[in-house]
Formats: sequence, structure tokens, C-alpha cells
Amino acid sequence: MIIGGSASQALAAEIARELNDKLCSVETKKFPDGERYFRIKDEIPKDESVIIVQSTGYPQDENLMEIFFILDILNDMDIEDITLVSPYLGYSRQERRFKEVECISAKATAKLIQTMGVKRVISINLHEESICQLYDIPVDNLSAMPTIAEYILNNFNDTKPVILAPDKGAENFAKEIAEILETDYDYLEKVRLSPEKVETKTKSISVKNRNVVIIDDIISTGGTIVNAIEILKDQGAITVDVFCVHPVLVNDAILKINAAGANSVQGTNTLKSEVANVSVATLIADYIKNI
Repeated sequence: MIIGGSASQALAAEIARELNDKLCSVETKKFPDGERYFRIKDEIPKDESVIIVQSTGYPQDENLMEIFFILDILNDMDIEDITLVSPYLGYSRQERRFKEVECISAKATAKLIQTMGVKRVISINLHEESICQLYDIPVDNLSAMPTIAEYILNNFNDTKPVILAPDKGAENFAKEIAEILETDYDYLEKVRLSPEKVETKTKSISVKNRNVVIIDDIISTGGTIVNAIEILKDQGAITVDVFCVHPVLVNDAILKINAAGANSVQGTNTLKSEVANVSVATLIADYIKNI
């Protein structure tokens, strides 16, 4: 049985259809003072496997609390086989301590989740793979890159654009998509021309007269992407389309990216967003079928 939290009810419905499983009816609301209420309307047999689908993007605290409410209900119902599907797992950007006496938020979140009876966590493109090691239960970190590659094949006239990472850290995403599309990939790097001058350019491939797709895992404010688009346009790229797995997109990020000259901005539906056009439902459902 599938339970969709407030942040991911549409995605939960898609996954339920893919798995031909029952989507539980729920009642959820927010009180005037901001506190949340959650109720599962359907009866769940004690020996039933339950999958909770809930991303924990903004508002992170509310969405996490809703997960804990659902888990508490399931614990009271003596449900033992619980899987949490959190395609975007909030508080995952700090997986280690940078300063003394600061909270490792990813570790704190892991403790709370697994002490409430979750047997497995499934997420998509965690910010750091090492987050999996913070849990004492299986954590499956799926990649949305094949899903994005399929979207490009089905929706783009040019199915062999240059796949470009905005920095070295995202190169593996560009490589994964490029290998599926059988096309070129590269990343932007900074080259110091003099003590006072630094130039950012593609590492090894010319983008002149080429269509380019920028890929990153998370786009938040969009500053890095805006800079990349401007560089690619200066280097003669015909079009620049932007893809990300998690479209956080705060502070008018979409507006800034479009103003910089992006042909389109696309994200997956790990988070609710006006650009969440790439569904990860099949990716998740296919993985669950094979567990």
C-alpha cells in the first residue's frame, strides 16, 4: 500500500499506478497556528508492506514532521515492513562537521527516520553518496540521469547535444547522460590566465554551433547556471537547455536562468515545481519491483 505525503501526493499516485498498488486515502491539514494534522483513512492489514512517498523540500520541517506522524500511526497499527521513498531528502547537504559543536543535519535526520521503524530508504541523487553510511538500514540512492536522457530522446530535435556539467563536481552526471545518448560531454573549469585574470571555459570540447544541455543535481538560486549559460553563449552555443534532478529554484531562479538565455529549464518531479516535467515514477516503481 502506498501513502503519499502532502509534498508528493501526485508522485505517490503515479507510483501506485505503476505498481498496481492501492493508494491510501489520507486527510491532512494545517491548523491556523501552523501545526499539522494527518490521518490515514484506509485500514491497513498488519502484515501489509507500506511505502511512504514524501519528499522533504521546502518547508522541510513540516514535511519531515508529516513523515514522523505517518510513521507513528503505522507503528501504532503494528505495521513492520515500512519503506520510505523520499526522492528529495532534505537536510542532506551537511553530512560532516565543518566547525566545532555544529549539528550534522543529515546524521540527525537519519537517526530520527530509522528509530521510527523505517526498514529501507529510497532516494534520488543524494547530494553526497556518503549520506548512505549514516544509516544502519539500507539506503538506495537512485540516479535520475537515465530518465532525463530518455526525456531528451523523446522531446528534443537534437538528440546528441553536448551534455555539460557546470563544474567538475557534476561531471559524472553529464557523463552518464552522454553515454546513454552516445554524444559528447564536458564540464566548465576555471583557468588562471594571470594573477589578476581568471577565465571559465569548457575543459576540452568546443560548443560553437552546438546545442548544449546543462545538467546538475540541484539548482537552488541559479547563480552557477546563469554564469554557465553566459559563458556558453559567448563561446557560440546555438541553444542552451537546463536540466536538474531537484528543482529547488528559489529567489526567482527560473526568471534569472531564462533571462540569461536558456532555451528551457526542466526538472524532475522529486519536488513540486512549475518546471517539474520529468517524472521519476517509473524509475522508482521499477526499482521497487526488483527489491
